[in-house]
Amino acid sequence: MEITALQRYKGSTFEAELDYERKIYLHSDIIADFGLRTGMVLERDELRKIIYASNFRRAYQRALYLLDYRDYSAKEMYDKLIDTYKSEKLCGAVLEKLNGAGLIDDVRYAGNMARKLVISKRFGRRRALRELTMKGIDRFTAEDALEEYDEIFSENLMELIEKKYSRYLTDMSDRKNIEKVKSALVRYGYSFDEINRTVREYFENMNE
Repeated sequence: MEITALQRYKGSTFEAELDYERKIYLHSDIIADFGLRTGMVLERDELRKIIYASNFRRAYQRALYLLDYRDYSAKEMYDKLIDTYKSEKLCGAVLEKLNGAGLIDDVRYAGNMARKLVISKRFGRRRALRELTMKGIDRFTAEDALEEYDEIFSENLMELIEKKYSRYLTDMSDRKNIEKVKSALVRYGYSFDEINRTVREYFENMNE
C-alpha cells in the first residue's frame, strides 16, 4: 500500500492518502516516529502498527485532558476510553502507561474520595464503601482507605442528628418521626445498631 500524498491537514495533524483512495489522519509525532513520506510503500502489518500508534496517542492525550479536570479511578478512565476507542487492548495499554506515570492511582484516589465521603458528606461506612466500589475501587483498597475514619463515623452520626434531624426528635414517644429519621440515616450508610444507639444517646443528653 503506497502513500500517494502526505500533507498538513490542520495544526499538527497530517492527511495521508493511501493508493489514491483511503485517507487517514496522523499526528506529526507519528509521521516522524515511522518516517512516513510520499511514495513510501507500507505492508499491511506496518500500516496496522501505525494506526494503532496513532489511536494510542489520541487515547492517551484524551486521558490527560480528562485528568486535567479531576482524578479518575482506573475503572472510570477505562470506561471513558472504551466508549470511544472500543479496543480493550488499546485502552488497557493506555491505563498501564498512566499507572506507570503515577497519573492513575487507585490507592490515592480511594484516599481522597474517602475523605470527601466521610468528612464532607458524612456518609456512614456502608454508604462510603458502596460509593468507592461503584467507582471501581476494589473492596480491600476501599476498606483500607476508610480505616482511618473509624472514630469519626460515630461523631458524624451524632452531628447529623443534631444539625439536620433534631427538629424531628423532640419527643421520645413520637415513633413516626423517629422512624423517619432512622430511615434517612440508613440511607446515609449507618447500621441500625449505630443509629439506635446514637438516637438513644441523643435523647438521654437532651433529657439531662
